[in-house]
Amino acid sequence: MEPASFETGDPSASPARRGAKSTPDRNSVGVVPPYWQRHERNASYLSTYSADNGRPTPIGLEDHTAEGSENGKVLWAKGVTIDDYVVVSGTAPGGSYVVWNCVVETLDGGPMTLRKRYSEFEDLHSKLLQTFPQAAGSMPQFPPKSVISRFRPRFLEKRRQGLAHFLNCVLLNPEFAGSPVLKDFLFS
Repeated sequence: MEPASFETGDPSASPARRGAKSTPDRNSVGVVPPYWQRHERNASYLSTYSADNGRPTPIGLEDHTAEGSENGKVLWAKGVTIDDYVVVSGTAPGGSYVVWNCVVETLDGGPMTLRKRYSEFEDLHSKLLQTFPQAAGSMPQFPPKSVISRFRPRFLEKRRQGLAHFLNCVLLNPEFAGSPVLKDFLFS
């Protein structure tokens, strides 16, 4: 049986589909796990954002694990989209905040809908780095905070794209996909 292939970009652009070997840039700081393959256009191999449009570059995932492998069993998601956000006005300390509406497409069935604040994503990022310190180089850059621009539409759109990219990288990584840290984030 052929290994399953899960891709979020153009399948013809995948180096594995063309038969070419995918090798990281020698000058790159981080290490890209073998199960991640970035689709290259005009950006460098490890760039977080595409040079064409400023959006995160798609990540292709191909599962080459043997049938019955433990790594193959932990992959349960196809991908994540963050479709929308809501600015919640508040009078409590901290004031207003943004809630992100996330949809996780699963391999087994329908979508899962999550509503999370930026602080919850930030907490997940921090806990993953503590739990998997060896994976720090393969974790995507986390979208930054901004006190001045935090409710401006342009800033929120960039943050939405960054959070979706981050969550896709985490869910499509077999090391993170089955971790209790990720399960706490998804089901709390």
